[in-house]
Amino acid sequence: MKNITIIGAGFAALSAVRALRQHDKSVAITVIAPRAELHYLPGIIWIPNGLRTREDLTVPLANFFKRMDVKFHQGNVTGLRDGGRIVETDQGDVANDGLIIASGGRFIKKLPGIEHAITPCEGISAAEKIRDRLKEMQGGTIAVGFAGNPNEPSAMRGGPMFEFLFGIDTLLRQQNRRDKFHLVFFSPAPQPGNRLGPKAMSGLLSEMGKREIETHLGHKMKSFTAEKVTTEGGEFNADLILFMPGMTGNLWFDNTTLPRSAGGLLQANQHCKVDGWDKVYVAGDSGSFPGPDWMPKQAHMADLQAEAAAKNLLGELNGGSTNATFKVELVCIVDSVNKGTLVARTEKRSLVLPSCRVFHWMKRGFEWWYLRQYR
Repeated sequence: MKNITIIGAGFAALSAVRALRQHDKSVAITVIAPRAELHYLPGIIWIPNGLRTREDLTVPLANFFKRMDVKFHQGNVTGLRDGGRIVETDQGDVANDGLIIASGGRFIKKLPGIEHAITPCEGISAAEKIRDRLKEMQGGTIAVGFAGNPNEPSAMRGGPMFEFLFGIDTLLRQQNRRDKFHLVFFSPAPQPGNRLGPKAMSGLLSEMGKREIETHLGHKMKSFTAEKVTTEGGEFNADLILFMPGMTGNLWFDNTTLPRSAGGLLQANQHCKVDGWDKVYVAGDSGSFPGPDWMPKQAHMADLQAEAAAKNLLGELNGGSTNATFKVELVCIVDSVNKGTLVARTEKRSLVLPSCRVFHWMKRGFEWWYLRQYR
């Protein structure tokens, strides 16, 4: 019996489990992760306004692993040896005949004073902290921004920051206290959101204007304090700072000889295979893949990469085809608590549909549909 190990318990990892089981009922699968839980991070944008709680977005995976006949190894990965055939963890070694790395990315936290900013996509706790701070505040300036990895154009997560920005604005208006707050959106990019397409970007900036949100764009970040954001273009006061830095690879990559991109992610080809490594694949935020510079780091893209990785690994193990590739596709609904804007982009076309309540409910409906397969 072939033994496949998957590192991670997020979108890419779980999609790889489903794909492996769809194509091979007999292969043994081991998942390594700190917890047997899926945290549905796209839903954390609704924690500050009370539409979601930690319990809503945390899905225990014991039942899913039982249905999929998966062995769970609880632990933190610390390295690899024997060409990837042994995964080292703080709870012992795990051997495999094939490996899929889906352990996500790590936010670059090198800016001086970055500890004073909340990084929303670090998890549910960060969103709860935003919720609690908003409840405490009687007024002031809220600064929301994001940056990228200069060596890895795709290694950024800006979409959720637009959602937090518009969601906070909507919440304060619903509470009849928007006039007591000043909102500022900042980014070192002169055209933030351009990866969504020019039309989407201009629409987002237009929406900020309508909502009286100040912008501070195109200036390299320098530092944060508890009450200030400083860039090469100047500084401004901020009582609450939400900032999403660029992404890089996991720390445990440093304990391996895995090939890295300039931005620190695992270098992979169009088939999701790690360059030069036998039966080792990567999917999701951990990998650097060939494609356009707007290729997103989002759950949908991770799912597509995981499907290709699973097919090709099985093909390599069983002497079959290893030519599966993934479609480069950006699909998202930029939500603002009660409305949403649909944005879609492929290498051939892009689409932006105006904000309306239907898209907000579509986003909530998709969450229910997506999570039910794991509950």
